[in-house]
Amino acid sequence: MSEPEKRIALLIDADNAPASKIDEILVEVAAFGVANVRRAYGDWKNPRLKGWEHVLHEFAIRPIQQFAYSKGKNASDMAMVVDAMDLLYARNLDGFAIVSSDADFTPLVMRLLTDGVKVYGFGEQKTPVAFVNACSKFIYLEALGNDRSEPHEPSAEPVAAAPVPAAANAGEGAPNAAPPEAAPITPRSSGELRGDTRLINLLRGAVEAAADEQGWAMLSAVGNQIANRASFDSRNYGYRKLSDLMKATGLFEVKKDGKSSAVRAAPRKASKVSKASAKRAEAKP
Repeated sequence: MSEPEKRIALLIDADNAPASKIDEILVEVAAFGVANVRRAYGDWKNPRLKGWEHVLHEFAIRPIQQFAYSKGKNASDMAMVVDAMDLLYARNLDGFAIVSSDADFTPLVMRLLTDGVKVYGFGEQKTPVAFVNACSKFIYLEALGNDRSEPHEPSAEPVAAAPVPAAANAGEGAPNAAPPEAAPITPRSSGELRGDTRLINLLRGAVEAAADEQGWAMLSAVGNQIANRASFDSRNYGYRKLSDLMKATGLFEVKKDGKSSAVRAAPRKASKVSKASAKRAEAKP
């Protein structure tokens, strides 16, 4: 008997998210369960949100009107938090998908997690690291929709890539202008990946924990190890698959093992100084 599909509540901070990415977001959410609750919050009288109008109808998203009661305050955030807690107490959901680049939702995410539900975050690269790492899995919107030719490899639920410092809220600036979309994420170079100490330590630790006596670990097991340790998605670094990311670091070997893949830490090359010292030791009587 198959397990029932997980029920997900999709809550969108329309003031802080682009309408153009909703299709890709729903595809991602569908991998975790059914988004049987779909709500978008904002002041729908604001011309900035006009781009959401056709999206709401097309994807059956319920608009929640929230007036801006005072200048500089985002009442939509408060409405989302109240609704999220009401949905949590109803006890008929398995997870939440929160679409926003606002770090103010970090306490909400942490509260939801304490009740054992998964929280999937979606936001732009400007999203503060506290919100990114609080989620069970966080995906940058710029990483979605770049390559839809084949499904992405199920990777760890995903530490996210080191985010760009938090930028101003989307609501700031020209009052009637929609925020410009950020450029797609490009793959990080080997040097950039190696320079990310947190990432490398996470990958090495996961491989070591899942490795056999020869040092090889099944890639799926490595992904599970990462999921239990941090919020992570290889696409946040510009790589569609976890295996591609590990290869790109130059620090791991990846091989096919039947229909699966295995990975291990690449043997460290002995330095010239070490080789010279070894030769001198051999030459001594």
